[in-house]
Amino acid sequence: MSTLDKVVAGCLAAALLAPPAFAHHSGAMYDRQKTVTVSGTVKQFLYVQPHSWIDVVSVGADGQQTEWSFEAGTPGQMKMVSLAPSTLKPGDKVTIKGYPLRDGRHGGAFLQITMPDGKVIVTGRKPPPEQTSAPAPAS
Repeated sequence: MSTLDKVVAGCLAAALLAPPAFAHHSGAMYDRQKTVTVSGTVKQFLYVQPHSWIDVVSVGADGQQTEWSFEAGTPGQMKMVSLAPSTLKPGDKVTIKGYPLRDGRHGGAFLQITMPDGKVIVTGRKPPPEQTSAPAPAS
């Protein structure tokens, strides 16, 4: 075995034995035992690395506006579920479902969105079987 072969074999062994880096942060901030459903108007769709964001403004019966921010997947993951940068535009009326933030702030982890034409786009994540929903005011 040549020196080059030994170096290549050593590099391959090191790569195979290294612990995998699955994620850069935990999803512990989301309550995966509940879902929240928000109907409102898209403020912006940030199609960026490392995570895309969907910001939606809902309007309560009292006229108060509430902005919700939903963390979504990478642009590649969004593309796989048919969400491209031009799919969501400011002003679009949508209904979005996600796992809520544990601390009560208005945000969550994106699960699905109902588009203005009624089409439902779902991520690969599955809501909990004993799903509870805390609907937000519709606009």
